[in-house]
Amino acid sequence: MPSQSYLALPLLLGQVVAVRMEGRALDLGTLVAVQLFGVLDQLFIVYANDWADQETDRHNRTATLFSGGSRVLVEGRLSARALGRAALVCAGALLAVSVGLAVTRGAPLLVPLAMAALALLWAYSYPPLRLSYRGGGELLQMVGVAGVLPLYGYVAQGGEPGRFPWALVALLLPTHLACSIATALPDEPSDRETGKLTLPARVGGERAAWGIVALNGLTLALAPWGLGAVGLSAGTGLLVPAVATLAVVLVRPAPPGSRLIQVRVAAAIIATLATVSLPLLGLWGS
Repeated sequence: MPSQSYLALPLLLGQVVAVRMEGRALDLGTLVAVQLFGVLDQLFIVYANDWADQETDRHNRTATLFSGGSRVLVEGRLSARALGRAALVCAGALLAVSVGLAVTRGAPLLVPLAMAALALLWAYSYPPLRLSYRGGGELLQMVGVAGVLPLYGYVAQGGEPGRFPWALVALLLPTHLACSIATALPDEPSDRETGKLTLPARVGGERAAWGIVALNGLTLALAPWGLGAVGLSAGTGLLVPAVATLAVVLVRPAPPGSRLIQVRVAAAIIATLATVSLPLLGLWGS
């Protein structure tokens, strides 16, 4: 469950943005249902990805807490059939939650957004697109986490789609792309061996690390505009993602399989989660 924070915070941010912009109280029942959607979506992603990547994971000798799959299929702790069924159950459950929310909240847009979340994972891991193996998988992760999830939370809490602050999404997109690249860093050897075209596998870990820094730098540059879209200003809190971003390249050498690669990935994750947390905390306290 370590990756649940990637989904939970953007969903919560979208909800808080909605209630602040609409001037209403946070509906607690909706809050619980939306965060349940996030748990089901995350489990669907993990189960379906493990099923699709089982051959690649068998070649992986550098897996970490942040990457390499859950290893349950590789270690024979579950069958592929059981994991596939679990993925389908979670997909059905998250659609059911979305239909229920769409009806009770009068927000039909939630159903296509849920279907988009499922479609992004399918395009990421499964034929005919299978973009994680052809290049572009990181972009799909970015769109899902930084775009679909905040909008889902926003609409669920009664936000008007036409007033959604896209500038805030523009702020979040680069850092989430950086995070998706970072979590692929430890898997570089097995990804290259099996033809999975992640950015680290294509350009190497050190070049990818500098790409992470550049993307987070873009997010920091966009911060005044993105935060201003929701009535916030850029403050000293941005030092947290800035320092974490510097750590990505200062922690070196960090080859796959080393302890330092885990520190590097953790630093990139902290930079992204801190960036999401800043507007969330700012709006929550306003």
